[in-house]
Amino acid sequence: MRFSNSFLDEIRDRVQISDVISRRVSWDKRKTNVSRGDYWACCPFHGEKSPSFHCENRKGRYHCFGCGVTGDHFRFLTDLEGLSFPEAVQQIADMAGVAMPIADPVMERREKERGSLLDVMELATTFFQDQLQTATGARARAYLRDRGLMGRTIETFRLGFAPDSRNALKEFLAGKGVAKEQIEACGLVVHGPDVPVSYDRFRDRIMFPILSSREKVIAFGGRAMSPDAPAKYLNSNETELFHKGNVLYNFARARRSIQGADGAQTIIAVEGYMDVIALHQAGVENAVAPLGTALTENQLELLWKMTPQPVLCFDGDGAGVRAANRAADLALPHLKPGRTVRFALLPDGKDPDDLVRHEGRAPFDKVMSQAKPLAEMLWSRELNTGKFDTPEARAELEARLKQMVAVIADENVRRHYQQDIRDRLNAFFQPQFQNRGGERRSFERGSGPGRRGGQQEARGARIAGGGVSERLARSGLVRGHQDIPALRESVLALTIVNHPALMQDEYDEIASIDYDNRELQRLWSGVLGAAAAVAGPHLTREYLIERLEEQGFGTLLKSLEQQIRNARLWIATEEAAMEDAREGYRQALAFHKRAKALRWQKIELEREIAEATEAGDGDVIDQLMRALQEVHFEGLRLENQEAIIDGFGVLSGRVKGAASH
Repeated sequence: MRFSNSFLDEIRDRVQISDVISRRVSWDKRKTNVSRGDYWACCPFHGEKSPSFHCENRKGRYHCFGCGVTGDHFRFLTDLEGLSFPEAVQQIADMAGVAMPIADPVMERREKERGSLLDVMELATTFFQDQLQTATGARARAYLRDRGLMGRTIETFRLGFAPDSRNALKEFLAGKGVAKEQIEACGLVVHGPDVPVSYDRFRDRIMFPILSSREKVIAFGGRAMSPDAPAKYLNSNETELFHKGNVLYNFARARRSIQGADGAQTIIAVEGYMDVIALHQAGVENAVAPLGTALTENQLELLWKMTPQPVLCFDGDGAGVRAANRAADLALPHLKPGRTVRFALLPDGKDPDDLVRHEGRAPFDKVMSQAKPLAEMLWSRELNTGKFDTPEARAELEARLKQMVAVIADENVRRHYQQDIRDRLNAFFQPQFQNRGGERRSFERGSGPGRRGGQQEARGARIAGGGVSERLARSGLVRGHQDIPALRESVLALTIVNHPALMQDEYDEIASIDYDNRELQRLWSGVLGAAAAVAGPHLTREYLIERLEEQGFGTLLKSLEQQIRNARLWIATEEAAMEDAREGYRQALAFHKRAKALRWQKIELEREIAEATEAGDGDVIDQLMRALQEVHFEGLRLENQEAIIDGFGVLSGRVKGAASH
């Protein structure tokens, strides 16, 4: 039986290739990155001891760097399990929950017709490209030149021009022997019972071919040259080939850009064709766009198939912010562990094309680096709805936020969002300011008596005191060099002392750890010195502790051990299994890096607030204080999380003798 390409694509897209392969291999925990859909194992096709077999969910492919085998879902089953191709298709279809197609002459004829329609679309693309280079297309060429597009870019995206004629394309295709029914089925002409004579759908427009995931032209977008045209942009209508809500402009090219070893780390969704093209010309090749409408659920799923955390980029004007908010609401129900979205808002009045045309990609890259997590986007939106100076207003804000995250289907993600809301609300509603007379003020939006005077004075006094809040000021995030090491620093240091084999794989990163605690700084110099003196296999725990005790660090090591055991963080102890120790080290390092970044953010914001206070700029102070508040509750959340640097080895049973301590 012959299967249609659309059916094979559908079941491949529904089933992760790692799920097919995982029944026959065990994934290597050190090299595998589940959140990115990146898996490694010992090759099932040839005997080996180190994992060189690699599969990526976003590519839907596997490859062994040892024996060279490569393939997709079906190839794996036919080559390894000896199934016939129809049997492999049946197995994948069962996993996808999709019924196998019944041999149907009508369906086979329809698939053949789809191939013919693709040929017609290719002819139309060539026609539009040729028209752009004629005297008729001079105005369109001038427009593209004024937009800064180079010839190579125009050729790469196969841009064209539809002349201002009712039948130029129709007559061209008819001259190539294309039947009237095929021209109509491609959506290239307007026709119907109330149209006596069909006519070209696209007239006097710059043409943007829209490609399928297999890089076949399936539709067009056309930008009107005349300012009086009823629609500035016009897309093909829905056809056998084209379903607008299921397609992203530049999908195939953007997907390729993230698949190489040095490829982009994520996919960026912008608002229009020209944004995608201008970014590509500036070197940003990982951008896609919906087709003239708001992002759909199917388009969002396409983004997630390519990357677990796409960035949605919107103009910074009112319409862009509204579109971003709609996208946030669209994404919420579909979040999963490791699967989310981030938001980048451009400066008001600018689009990506504007940013990169004159200054290159640097301004756009800066906007991308400031992309906000979904949780922060939702919080900012609700915070901008008014002021919260009464219990009723605060209760309303809390109710809205809780109702908003209740739509998240995944239980674990929903629970973490609920905790995030509690943290933000607790930080937001606690008293923030105190003027010289001792009056307490709440951090709130809106204006009030003495806003430019007393409140600025109070802000200045607050900043001069050097703290975001009393609790945060006492935390390890902002107090800098303290006598007792922060828990995360103790975990980092003791995990590596107890498991020095970690330095064989992580030495560069371990050597660059910058501790806040002075005693740990000294200890670390001793650790690195001892590690440099011996070869890898001879760097044992016993050797390292002996060297450190000789240097006078015995008391410090005992206090670190006691601190860790009091916190019941067995992952940092000698008894922890290596897998748990490595994961605990990485988790503690992530906390450590984030804490240092927050501290620098706080210092910089306090400096800017002090300058704004001197200048008497209340609006800027409000803006900076909100940013400082964000750092504050991010610090509180990190501080709370730090208390649960999970000793998951206890749960997994890989720590021996933990119960006896």
